[in-house]
Amino acid sequence: MAVLLDSVLVPTVGDVATELVGIVVDGSFAEQLGITVLRVALGFALAFLVAIAVGIAMGRNEFARRFFEPAVLLGLTIPGLVWALLCVIWFGVGLANPVIAVALASAPALVLTIYQGVRSVDPDLLEMAHVYRFSRTTRLRRLWLPALAPSLFAGARLGLSLGWKVIVLVEVFGMSSGVGYQLNNAFAGQNVGAVLAWTLLFAVVMAVLEYGVLQGLERRASRWRKVVSV
Repeated sequence: MAVLLDSVLVPTVGDVATELVGIVVDGSFAEQLGITVLRVALGFALAFLVAIAVGIAMGRNEFARRFFEPAVLLGLTIPGLVWALLCVIWFGVGLANPVIAVALASAPALVLTIYQGVRSVDPDLLEMAHVYRFSRTTRLRRLWLPALAPSLFAGARLGLSLGWKVIVLVEVFGMSSGVGYQLNNAFAGQNVGAVLAWTLLFAVVMAVLEYGVLQGLERRASRWRKVVSV
């Protein structure tokens, strides 16, 4: 496309590579990425803590399910752009703005996956734990955490993907730092090469997080499961 169109709006691979190398070499990528990652991590941690409490309550108590279900379904339908705009209006340019926006965008999906995980736990195991009078600590370590591990990791992947999308919007509209802010600067200058370079680096970080962190933790958490050999 770049060769055929010969337009500044469609940069060549070389142009994108030049922008990418410049962003990495001058240190702006590491600095801006650190700011964005901190905001996502805090927002995701907040969403994860709330989602565990609400998801388990919904799975174990019918009243809690009926109480929280409308809010969860509503949260799933609201676009991330709406959360970004509302948090910019409500919280200004402080740290609370991106953290709460990420939490609001990620929590509904996390709650739903954890709720489904709780509902899928074998009732015979719960009955066995009750009959043998396992302590709460033993139930948590030997029953709930191993049973919920797949749901927790599935929810983490979904929640992080939503959080990354929302943080960029928040930084575009209401922040003066971060990867989203840099994307907005590149857009304002019609520097398509820089937009693509920041996007590619952002994708690389997501790939490292998925293959280097989440999959390793998931394998470690599920190493007790039997592997089918047929």
